[in-house]
Amino acid sequence: MGTRNGRVRRTLAWSGLALMIASVIWWEAEPRGLRIAGPNKDGEMLRGPITRIVIDAGHGGNDSGALHGGVMEKELTLDVARRLDQLLRARGMATILTRSGDETISLSNRAALANREDDCIFVSIHFDEGARAAATGVQTFYAARQKTRAPLLASWFSFLRPATTESSNLESQSLAGFVQEQLVAQTKAVDRGIRAEQFYVVTNVWHPAVLVEGGFLSNEADLARLTTEGYRQQLAAAIGEGVLRYRKTAGQSNITAGATGGGR
Repeated sequence: MGTRNGRVRRTLAWSGLALMIASVIWWEAEPRGLRIAGPNKDGEMLRGPITRIVIDAGHGGNDSGALHGGVMEKELTLDVARRLDQLLRARGMATILTRSGDETISLSNRAALANREDDCIFVSIHFDEGARAAATGVQTFYAARQKTRAPLLASWFSFLRPATTESSNLESQSLAGFVQEQLVAQTKAVDRGIRAEQFYVVTNVWHPAVLVEGGFLSNEADLARLTTEGYRQQLAAAIGEGVLRYRKTAGQSNITAGATGGGR
């Protein structure tokens, strides 16, 4: 009796494991996330490397971000994200918004949304608040080391993961360079350069990823510009152009940074 019960338990255990593995494979294969695509000016969808852009409007919901003179960072980031979304779709790119309204979205969920995609670019939009009122300008960040895509089963079973899942990412540095170059060229803002920082959303995304700081709410001149629709449109256009210029390099074997930058 004991031997038979042991066989039954082992059979049930293996059946349960097989069912779990099948469920994981189905879950990973199931398409998720809101994808919005639009035709380019010729009425065609873009083909080739990197056709999806994940646009992350920083903060939201109960997290207002920086706050100055009644202006909330979360509202500015969403406005610029929506403008960028429209511009990219008009150029034939498929877009995904991590939030489309005033919602609280965790950092892990923002990164996870991008990581469900096979091939994309991730752009997180933010605005700064400095200790000095004189602090001004635009800056683009990337992670010096990013998480890499784990094998399908290893992403669910930690004991199957390699000892390290981080790697240097020249692609993100290059993307940051192209975006920063366009931000400075189109807005004429002070160039604060590109810089490596291990912010959660850019560190934990597997794809080329950058975080844009589009100005300082604590600087009166920056704030005056940011509260105008025209300037926010310029920011969106600059980010979009930087993304598209980077995309043109994606098929090349050797990618170099599109711009160099200093620090704060």
